[in-house]
Amino acid sequence: MSAVTVSKVQKIKSLITLARPPFHTVGVLPFALGAVMAYQATGVFHWALWGWGTLAVVLIMLSTYLAGEYFDYEGDRISRRVNPNRFAGGSGVLPTGAVDRKVSLIGSFIALALAGVVGLVIWLGYDTGPWTIPLGIIGMIGGFFYSVPPVRWVATGTGELWIAFCYGWLPVAVAYYLPTGRFDPLVHWVSIPIAATIFNVILLNEFPDYLADQTVGKRNIPLRLGLEKSARLFALVHGLGWLGMVGSVMAGVPARTLLFYAPIFLLSAGLVVAVLRGVYHHPRRLEVACGLNIAVNLGTTLAYILGFWV
Repeated sequence: MSAVTVSKVQKIKSLITLARPPFHTVGVLPFALGAVMAYQATGVFHWALWGWGTLAVVLIMLSTYLAGEYFDYEGDRISRRVNPNRFAGGSGVLPTGAVDRKVSLIGSFIALALAGVVGLVIWLGYDTGPWTIPLGIIGMIGGFFYSVPPVRWVATGTGELWIAFCYGWLPVAVAYYLPTGRFDPLVHWVSIPIAATIFNVILLNEFPDYLADQTVGKRNIPLRLGLEKSARLFALVHGLGWLGMVGSVMAGVPARTLLFYAPIFLLSAGLVVAVLRGVYHHPRRLEVACGLNIAVNLGTTLAYILGFWV
């Protein structure tokens, strides 16, 4: 293989890493859950709507991640140097120079525009309800402006709440709404544990970025509360997720969901204990905790999917 070919392969690998495909699962799975709930309600799985909707979700997330890579460049560069963590500090691609920063910004705008086009295809092509476009716009605003100034939710202490909404309630509700044209109360219930766990994913991932975020002037929750109080908030929000799971079953989610959720609950409880005991003081253990925390979020959503589907 020639040097030119190797260079092209490396460039493609860098671009894929920059897009952060593993982190798209936190949006795709809740959207799949909403579609499964709609199937249970109507008896028909709308594959086309699910496919187009999933594409829109991926494009919005791609736009969000690429914008974050560009506008969080300095903080990510510091974080990668001071306290490297696979789940914090961005993809790490831009600081290496493997991809020009402008590529990330341009890619973000293109992905956002394509998401808008897909939204129009869904609304006009499948005659979905009047909330189709407004809900899509809310998702685009929440995602794109997460890192983009002058709004920049990530630096204000509201970014974590936007993530909870955009990765918790919104994908489940939209996936349910598109084929049914309505919002079932059960959608709100199942969104609580998902929103709680993705909130905690972002919260814990900000711990290793603490010094870097402080340097660049961010004012996210760990910087506003401090790490010790943020650890207590982490525990409180996980507790909210546990209560939400029980409440959702009482509201009509199949009881068998609790069987699928049981190992996720144990993992979640173990993480709470570890964080309250100060696991964030140990970089390598914190990295493991961050990874397991994502597993709790994905596992919670998967437990619901299995509970409804099986």
